[in-house]
Amino acid sequence: MKKKARIKSVCQSRQNTEISKIVNDMTLFDDDLMSKVFDKNIEAAELLLNIILERSDIRVISVKGQEEFRNPYPKGRNIRLDIHAIDGNGTEFDVEVQRNPKGSHIRRARFHSSMMDTRMLKEKQEFKEIKDTYIIFICQHDMFKQNKPIYHIDRIIRETGDLYDDGVHIIYVNGNYLGDDDIGKLVHDFNCKKSNEMHYKVLADGVKHFKETEKGSGIMCESVERYAKKYAKKESQKSAEISRINTLAQSVKMLMKNTSVSLDQAFNNLGIAEVDRTEITKQLQK
Repeated sequence: MKKKARIKSVCQSRQNTEISKIVNDMTLFDDDLMSKVFDKNIEAAELLLNIILERSDIRVISVKGQEEFRNPYPKGRNIRLDIHAIDGNGTEFDVEVQRNPKGSHIRRARFHSSMMDTRMLKEKQEFKEIKDTYIIFICQHDMFKQNKPIYHIDRIIRETGDLYDDGVHIIYVNGNYLGDDDIGKLVHDFNCKKSNEMHYKVLADGVKHFKETEKGSGIMCESVERYAKKYAKKESQKSAEISRINTLAQSVKMLMKNTSVSLDQAFNNLGIAEVDRTEITKQLQK
C-alpha cells in the first residue's frame, strides 16, 4: 500500500509540474488566462477598448470573461465570448483572442455579431433601438497579411462609397505588429509570458496574480487540468467512434465481396442506420 501511495504521489507531482509549466508559458493570447484577467476588471477592459478604438471616452459598466450565448434553435451552435463588455451607452463589445487563423475565419465574426443582436430587442421594440456592437479579434497572426496594426471592417454602399452605418463594427488586431505606439505596446503585452516585461500595469497585475501568486496560479492550474480531462475524454470518444465506423465499413466491404450485393443492399442487410452511411461510404472510397 505504501509503495502504491508513493507511486501515486510521484505521478501527481509530475502532473502538477507539467500543468505548472503550461500555466507559466501562457500569455494573454491564451483565452483561459485572458478571460480571467479581464473578468470583472473594468479598468483593464477600458484600457483595451480605448487603445484599440483610438478613443479615451469609453466607460465600461460591465465586463465578463467566458460568457456563453446559447442558440435559440435546438442543436444550434452556441458561442462563448472571451470578453463581453458593455459601456454606459449600451454599446456591446465581444473581444476574442485567436492563436490559430482557422479560429478567426471572417464568417465567425458574422455569426458572433448575429448572436449578439438577437439578444438586444424585446418584444415590440423598434429595430432602431438596437445598440452598436463591436466584434474584436486580437489575432496572434496578421489576419490580412498587409502589415497593418489594425483592420476595420465596415459596410459601404457600393454605388456611392458612402458608409452604411448599421452599428456593426468588426475589427482585427494584428498580433505581429511591433510598433512603439499604444497598440504596439498592447500587442507586446499580449505576447508576454512575464508580468515584469509588460507595459501596462493593469494588465501586468492581472497576469501576475494568475501566474505568480499561490491563489491565482492555483485557479489557473485547476482550469488547465479540467480542460485536459475534458479534451482527453473528447478524444477518447472520437477514437471510439472512428473505430466503430471502421468496423462497420469492413463488414459492409466483406458482405459486398462475398455476396456481390450493392452498397445500398449491404447497408440494408446489415441494418446500418442512415446517419452512419455517409461516413462508411467515405471510408470505402479511400
